[in-house]
Amino acid sequence: MKFVIYRTTLHYVKLFIVLCLVVTPLNISAQSIKDDPIDLSKTPPRIIRACCAFGYDLKIWGVPFVSIDQVISIDDLNEHHYMGNKSEGIGTIYTNKGGFIDFGHLRDQIDWTRFLYTTILNSRGKGEVVLPLRKEAGRKTLYLNVPEQLSNSDCILLAGKITYDLSLWHEISTWYGASTIPFIPEKFSSFSVEDVYSNLLGIHIGMKTLHSELPFNQAATMIIESTLDSLDVVKTAKETYDAYDAINSKWYTNKKRIPSKNITLRRDPDVLTSSRPWIIPNMVNNTVDSIILDVPLVNAKGELLTSFYQFTIDPNYRIPTEEIFPGRESNLINQNDFDVLLSRITNELQIMEQNTLAEKKQNIQK
Repeated sequence: MKFVIYRTTLHYVKLFIVLCLVVTPLNISAQSIKDDPIDLSKTPPRIIRACCAFGYDLKIWGVPFVSIDQVISIDDLNEHHYMGNKSEGIGTIYTNKGGFIDFGHLRDQIDWTRFLYTTILNSRGKGEVVLPLRKEAGRKTLYLNVPEQLSNSDCILLAGKITYDLSLWHEISTWYGASTIPFIPEKFSSFSVEDVYSNLLGIHIGMKTLHSELPFNQAATMIIESTLDSLDVVKTAKETYDAYDAINSKWYTNKKRIPSKNITLRRDPDVLTSSRPWIIPNMVNNTVDSIILDVPLVNAKGELLTSFYQFTIDPNYRIPTEEIFPGRESNLINQNDFDVLLSRITNELQIMEQNTLAEKKQNIQK
């Protein structure tokens, strides 16, 4: 007998499913910013919702007769809820212009953009404001210095940029072995082809939602729907399954078991200033142009958004800072170091891919 884990039953096996990273949502208002305040004294968890490994029919090491399946359709999405709700559709859907979309990632970034925007407004004109964040491969801290004259629109862009930095650090830290569940690495999901794009798409939706006059949840729900239409979302779950089948053993494999890093065969660390979607070759309707997403970098005056904040990490032993940044006096990492980290990860990926090809050739010769 084989048991398949669908999104509705996933929480019952969460201790075995590393990819879910389940964290209890905070009791924070789910209404519009304009209607009810957000509790700024409680920083949200880095991972709010339980989702998703890339692929389907994935097996878990040490758990027989169980596989993971979190493919959903647009009919499963339901209304967005700030900080999560069991009624939300969480899973992956394929789009012809945006590739695979992970709705756990997307919804989390919508909510983080809102939380940081509210924090920025609250700190505007107060000089340096320090926001301790939860640990993730080290102690994280956000320093804000937002001038009184910075417009609301620029504050939205600033919230989007900081949210992206936080999401990017999650990918970097998991590459180097950070995990929510001790001793169980999450490198298998780091920089998978849908992760960063889904994050940045959620940030763009979050920024649009903050410009809306509608209550937050209502606006987010409507903008998610219109964004999916613009990405030419597939209409059925079967089409997403077909997309996964087309790249099984190419971009991922279900022959390995979680948490093996070899589940993910293709990754994309070229994401410092933009993220491109990975489109399935030869899929129906993929002759249309894909949509590349840009990271917000400057405000309306052309000033760098990094002028108004610093995101620092005091890394633990998992990050080889002395090797990566030789001669540096301080152990601290900040958002301006991400280009160096991403370049190093790119080189490590190239070596991994070369080793994989060499192993395949050896196996063929045998």
